[in-house]
Amino acid sequence: MSQPTLKDLLIGRNASILEAMRHIEQGAAQIAFVLDENERLVGAVTDGDVRRGILRGLRLDEPVALVMNPAPLTVKEGMGHAAALAVMRERSIHQLPVVDSDQRIVSIFTLDGVLRETRQATTVVLMAGGLGSRLRPLTDHTPKPLLPIGGRPLLEITIENFARQGFGRFILSVNYRAEMFRAHFGEGQKFGVDIDYLHESERLGTAGALRLLPQTPDAPIVVMNGDILTNFDARRLLDFHNRQNAVATMCVREYEWHIPYGVVRTTEDGRLAGFEEKPRRTEFVNAGIYVLSPPALELVEGAGMLDMPTLFERVESAFGAPAVYPLNEYWLDIGHLDDLQRAQDDLPRVFQ
Repeated sequence: MSQPTLKDLLIGRNASILEAMRHIEQGAAQIAFVLDENERLVGAVTDGDVRRGILRGLRLDEPVALVMNPAPLTVKEGMGHAAALAVMRERSIHQLPVVDSDQRIVSIFTLDGVLRETRQATTVVLMAGGLGSRLRPLTDHTPKPLLPIGGRPLLEITIENFARQGFGRFILSVNYRAEMFRAHFGEGQKFGVDIDYLHESERLGTAGALRLLPQTPDAPIVVMNGDILTNFDARRLLDFHNRQNAVATMCVREYEWHIPYGVVRTTEDGRLAGFEEKPRRTEFVNAGIYVLSPPALELVEGAGMLDMPTLFERVESAFGAPAVYPLNEYWLDIGHLDDLQRAQDDLPRVFQ
């Protein structure tokens, strides 16, 4: 569906119901806003309003005023995209007119447009400060997120995946051989994005490094471990987080393992209840990808190590259960040498 222009969504108060129908259809937004002779907003009419009017027996040549909502929700100039998104989510609306002091429409927030702008304004924090001890000797001189996958550093593949989806603001949390990240990525110009850095002078954990943010963001941020190869859709994750009105969202991945023995089931009184031959078990595991809203970031205060599971426990205590988002796309945590080889083999298929 194409994005409607402001002109597409406006009709005069003297328009007929039929004209409103045509305008709604042309605007591809299922709504039209009704203006008086002085171009002031006096109503809104949706496809549903028209249908209800027809069911009441109204003729298509009758005035649109008979079916319109005479008091549509509006906001004043100056509202930001994050605030507009909250209003639209709360009221379950897809269009939100912005009016001046004379009730004239100056612009219109659309849900698709707001979500797109929200993505572009979202900061992605990539945790790249680990030592990569399990990948030695490869990491003796190169940080794990900079190890080449298909001839390019793993973290470069990650940044480009986000950039293709409209994300343009990145912060790299670095520690071990931090100068190598700055030398390769700089400020992000050659990748078409903006890159800043957080430097951990000591190990702070997967959440503790967020204390180094220069200021608390006024919108949710995406946080991801730097040693993951994935082609996941971060737009869907962020939209899910916003729809849930979540303070924090954790991505999870199904993990299946095979028990190579026959499992014996017993009764409470020690009797044999049955066998299960070499069963498979499935659990959700933490995928190392998160969305955190400003209230969650306020809970990283303190000192010392702070890992994400502990932060999520704090969120649950303060705000209730965080949201959980199952990842269905390709995902690989590169923790061992065989994982690195698997990533090399999978890359042409995953990012073809």
